[in-house]
Amino acid sequence: MFLQPFDLTGIEPEEGAPAPDRLLAGDPQFLSWNLEERDGLYCGVWQATPGKWRVVYDEWEYFHILEGHSILTRDGGEPVHLRKGDRLILRPGFTGTWEVVETTRKDYVIRL
Repeated sequence: MFLQPFDLTGIEPEEGAPAPDRLLAGDPQFLSWNLEERDGLYCGVWQATPGKWRVVYDEWEYFHILEGHSILTRDGGEPVHLRKGDRLILRPGFTGTWEVVETTRKDYVIRL
């Protein structure tokens, strides 16, 4: 198939949470609707409830915030507030924290 509709209908979300050694605050829970997983490319929709955890990126990620409020802070950097409509690219080597203030939903494309 050369065209993949971005449609979550019929896709059962995967549940998750930050690794216990990365959790900094709260009890954030994740839901991921994975639309494509092949050849090092992953895309779909991710949602997280409030909490804060450490992040380490070994991959490229583009995302678009669909709803909610999160704060992404690079180690040694200033916090970036993410809200509906914001788009960002994270490059391999990014380390810092992700804090969900209000349940956040984003669509994403990850390339390993």
